[in-house]
Amino acid sequence: MTHYKSIALLAALPLMIAVSGCASHKYVDDKITVVNGRLDQHDAHLTQLDQTTQEALDRATAAGKLAEGKFVYSVVLSDDSAKFDIDKAVLSEDTKGKLTQLADQLKNDNKNVYLEIQGYTDATGTDDINYRLGQARADSVRRYLNQQGVALNRMSSISYGSEQPVAPNNTREGRAANRRVVVVVLS
Repeated sequence: MTHYKSIALLAALPLMIAVSGCASHKYVDDKITVVNGRLDQHDAHLTQLDQTTQEALDRATAAGKLAEGKFVYSVVLSDDSAKFDIDKAVLSEDTKGKLTQLADQLKNDNKNVYLEIQGYTDATGTDDINYRLGQARADSVRRYLNQQGVALNRMSSISYGSEQPVAPNNTREGRAANRRVVVVVLS
C-alpha cells in the first residue's frame, strides 16, 4: 500500500506543479496588468503635460511676436529740457511747451499709441523720497498731457527713483541729467 501511495504521489506531483505554476503565472499576469495600467496612466499624464507646456510656449511666442516692433520712440525730459528743480515736480513753461508739441504730434501721428511715463531722480535723498519724487514728476507730465487732449487711459506713470542713472551722481551735471522724465511711446 505504501508503494501505491508513492506511485500516486509521484503521478500527482507534476499535476500539482502545473497547477501551482498556473496560479503563479496568473498572479504575475494580474500584477503585470495592474502595473501596465499605471504606466498607461502616467504616459497619458505626461502627454497632457507636454501638450500644456507646448501650448504655454506657443502663447509666449505669440506674445513675443505681438510685442516686437511696438516701441515707437521715447522723449526724454531731463533737467536741461524739463527744468525740474531739485526736490520739485513742477513743470516749467519751457517744459509745458515741449509737452504741448508732443501732445500735438501724438494727436496728428497716431491716436492708437500708449504712453509709459517714467519718473527718475538723482541719488540724493532716501529711496522712499526718490520714488515719491519720481512718481510726482511722472504724474505731473501725465496730467499736463491729459490737459492737452491725450486720454488718461492711454497713459501710465511709474517711478524708478534713483534707479537706472544715465550719468554719475557725483557731479552736479550728472545729477541734473538723472533728474528726468522719459515718455515712452508704444503702439
